Amino acid sequence: MNQKIIASVIVIGIALAALIVSFQSNSTPEITIANSIEPIAIDFESTEFTIMETNGIKHLIPLDKIRGGGPPMDGIPSIDNPVFADLQRSYFMSDSDTVIGLEINGEAKAYPIFILVWHEIVNDTVGGIPVAVTYCPLCYTNQVFERVIDGQEVEFGTSGKLYNSNLLMYDRLTESYWSQALGMAVKGELSGYKLNLVPFDVITWGDWKTLHPDTMVLTTDTGHIRSYATDPYGSYYTEPRIMFPVEHSDDRLYPKEIIIGFNQDSIYKAYKQNDIESNIIINDLIGETPVMLISLYSENSRAFERTINGVVLDFVYADNKIFDSQTNSEWNYDGLSIFGEYEGQQLERMPIEPGFWFSWVAFHPGTDLFGDVKN
Repeated sequence: MNQKIIASVIVIGIALAALIVSFQSNSTPEITIANSIEPIAIDFESTEFTIMETNGIKHLIPLDKIRGGGPPMDGIPSIDNPVFADLQRSYFMSDSDTVIGLEINGEAKAYPIFILVWHEIVNDTVGGIPVAVTYCPLCYTNQVFERVIDGQEVEFGTSGKLYNSNLLMYDRLTESYWSQALGMAVKGELSGYKLNLVPFDVITWGDWKTLHPDTMVLTTDTGHIRSYATDPYGSYYTEPRIMFPVEHSDDRLYPKEIIIGFNQDSIYKAYKQNDIESNIIINDLIGETPVMLISLYSENSRAFERTINGVVLDFVYADNKIFDSQTNSEWNYDGLSIFGEYEGQQLERMPIEPGFWFSWVAFHPGTDLFGDVKN
């Protein structure tokens, strides 16, 4: 075996061992399952998956494809009582740190990836909306869900299991397993239920606080002792090797190319983050939906439906400003027209699904790819 590969295996093995020891060194939080909550009514007809039952267990995915990731249930502890700091107290942050940024109903919060890599889930409330901010280091899949099931607020934790190398969460209401990549319950009582996605930003701290100077940022005061200055996955993000099996592969892109995925009108489509950054604006169609993707900041992309009052708009970036070609109205990065015929009009922001290419195609093997000659 190539010595470089052996060295990489050893480094990752040591990192995972340290990760597991660190997770298990703290007491696992006591989980209380709420028994007094009303039964959940689910419209299972809406799911595109077939619900199976094996030995009385409902599931959407083959049970033998669910694999242990190392730590046990809650061995990677979710953050359930997050503590935040304002800009004046954000001395532990560097401008180059990557964060998941959320702005809901005028409230802005940032969640550093260097904290999420140790916890994977933050149960929080932003702008009055209960949310689960999630991150799977193995797939670089960032996602924010509205943590409401049939009108009931619920917390999520880590199951210690993986499917397609991706985080399987569990809810503390029924202990059903949820695929982070699908946003859907895949094993247990709630199999087939899908969570609402919440638009968010993957962005550097420096750029996020410029956009939101009133933001709060998640602190390392998590109630757990972790080496937040180090990443337990080391060089994994830049190596082609995938640590756990996946169902499908696709060599159109490098396995760990960062893509932005969409599921729209039953069409799956992926865009390279680098393509969006280099184009600045992409006008496209996903199924029947006209979309505009835009990136004005490194690592960051936003997406909007580019329709106002039934009119499909084409957008351009000129003189450091965003214009539509139809009326030459000016728009800001939030999708709001700030000058011209459409002043005051708001584009609908779309949720995005960022992550590594190998993860996206593992779940969506028939995906379209922007720029692919087949499309």
